[in-house]
Amino acid sequence: MIKLPTSSQFLNRELGQIEFNRRVLAQAENRDNPLLERLRFLCIVSSNLDEFFEIRVAGLKEQIKLGAPGFEPDGMAPRQVFKLVSEQTHLLVARQYQLLNEDILPGLANEGINFLRRAAWNDIQREWIKAFFFRELMPVLTPIGLDPSHPFPRVLNKSLNFAVELEGKDAFGRSSGAAIVQAPRVLPRVILLPREISTSEYNFVFLSSILHAHVGELFSGMNVLGCYQFRATRNSDLFVDEEEVKNLRIALQGELPQRHFGNAVRLEVADNCSPRMADFLLEQFGLVREDFYQVEGPVNLVRLMQVPDRIERPELKYPPFIPGLPATLQKKKATDIFQMIRKNDILLHHPYQSFQPVIHFIQQAAADSGVVAIKQTVYRTGTDSVVMEALIAAASRGKEVTVVVELLARFDEEANINWASRLEEVGAHVVYGIVGHKTHTKMAMIVRREGDKLRRYVHLGTGNYHPSTARLYTDFGLFTCNEEICADVNEVFIQLTGLGKAGKLKHLWQSPFSFHSQVLKAINNEMQIAKAGKPARIIAKMNALLEPQIIRALYAASAAGVKIDLIVRGVCALRPGITGLSENIRVRSVIGRFLEHSRIFYFRNDGAHDIYLSSADWMGRNFFRRIEICFPVLDARLKKRVLTEGLNPYLKDNSQSWEMDADGHYHLRATTRSSKKLCAQEALLTELAAAKQD
Repeated sequence: MIKLPTSSQFLNRELGQIEFNRRVLAQAENRDNPLLERLRFLCIVSSNLDEFFEIRVAGLKEQIKLGAPGFEPDGMAPRQVFKLVSEQTHLLVARQYQLLNEDILPGLANEGINFLRRAAWNDIQREWIKAFFFRELMPVLTPIGLDPSHPFPRVLNKSLNFAVELEGKDAFGRSSGAAIVQAPRVLPRVILLPREISTSEYNFVFLSSILHAHVGELFSGMNVLGCYQFRATRNSDLFVDEEEVKNLRIALQGELPQRHFGNAVRLEVADNCSPRMADFLLEQFGLVREDFYQVEGPVNLVRLMQVPDRIERPELKYPPFIPGLPATLQKKKATDIFQMIRKNDILLHHPYQSFQPVIHFIQQAAADSGVVAIKQTVYRTGTDSVVMEALIAAASRGKEVTVVVELLARFDEEANINWASRLEEVGAHVVYGIVGHKTHTKMAMIVRREGDKLRRYVHLGTGNYHPSTARLYTDFGLFTCNEEICADVNEVFIQLTGLGKAGKLKHLWQSPFSFHSQVLKAINNEMQIAKAGKPARIIAKMNALLEPQIIRALYAASAAGVKIDLIVRGVCALRPGITGLSENIRVRSVIGRFLEHSRIFYFRNDGAHDIYLSSADWMGRNFFRRIEICFPVLDARLKKRVLTEGLNPYLKDNSQSWEMDADGHYHLRATTRSSKKLCAQEALLTELAAAKQD
């Protein structure tokens, strides 16, 4: 194997995250995508960047503040990483707004969808907007003049605010020259004008434009010199002292309100902001120029995410579709899910196939008099969940319901706390997993009395029990009543709810105990097979690849001749294609209509063709700081399905597939004249969805 310095063998995680967002932005640039979907992708970039700053950049700034040397495998110091992140993110954001202003908004205008600036309002619209301001905005706005008795307010994380420059004196003779107006979160950021006063099919007005036009009404008798929208992003990583905490739920409930007021990490302002006001705001938030983003448009593009849903123009969106069902569930008599599972294991491939059987599985268990117990893990379900309602109904009917709720599911903590409370109210057993280890695994187990014995049924998935994301994310789910797998799942539930040593599992790989070592063992096995002169192959699909030992093992396998294909949607720290180190490794990322979310691990294993599914990426946190399971697909028929649906189309994709070079840069895989264009997601929709709707 080639001898590169250890740090040179790894790419930086933060820079990899920016590369990922470039690939998402490319979907907004792609004119083959429907126009409203391009707008949605533009908003997704902003949403991704928000979390990137709230967690990753916030962490970098904390390391710099503490003088930490940094311990990432790439060997870069936190200050060096932060400087590169700032440079690259500024370029990304500049391109994002250029695309919005020069391409997407003009394109929408050509389709009769306009976002009217103040200069474009006609007299009738101006009167309606003025009335709207006094009726809907004025009563809920609270201008705060800045003076010794009114210091700079505590600005909520990611909230829309306006800095106003003033001259003159108020009724009390005060003349501070500045004020802050905070836009309440209940106010819509985009207002649709009534059809009767619109000059085109859809006329939208930004809340910021309305406030700019009438901000003088808030400062009677004073002269407004300037009004500038701004937005501060704050450190949103929750801190709970896991060694001291006695009740995790109570501790979190006390900590959640503070998330809105963590240290500022980014300041976004509109392009009209004066240099004097920009410097003033930076000073108030304790930020420097590297943290400053001046944009040509709304400071919060995330709020445009819902605009496509308000526009009835199907030709400007992806065609709707009806998710399909596996053949075994399409039969007229396939109403008893337990009977179907007893016949054969059932594999679901979302979103191409419906999530409804999973809901039906829990609902039937709740209603079935033979079911005596239900156990389930909950990571993300949303504020409105039919799955959680079914569990509540089951507990209300006297069934033994045990729910392992992960309270530290980032940004879903409040929803999960609320569900935990409701479950406890009806007598369900609610536990919060293991302190120090997030319960990230997705599993449900039903215990049913059948004759004189109890039979267990399980559902294992790569994605959350969340019907909404099941329409947007690609995931696999497996139903089985295989006694050995069910026994393994039962053992994991016992670990989560009770005390005792971890028992040996027959089929499942589990974090933090065996998952990491089993992956290393499987990689090493392929390496030994290759050294023996036999075909050796690894295909792995995941969201992120960062764990150093796994990367080193893949390098060693590559050097031994193992052919390795990695389909990594997001960040990959491995450098592919380096002679003597990784020349047999190819890395690609597929970005398309659906968020690639399934984790699939294939090892040829001398013709055994082992396939495992999981909700875990190959990252340190998944291997060592989370409760995860990696489960095998044992049925030969279903193995073939995972290969032909979950892996092979992505290896052949030449439409939405990006290939990574050794420097961590990605290039869209182009079709040749002789090759047929293939989009994996479109092909799977055609093959698996029940029908596309007109």
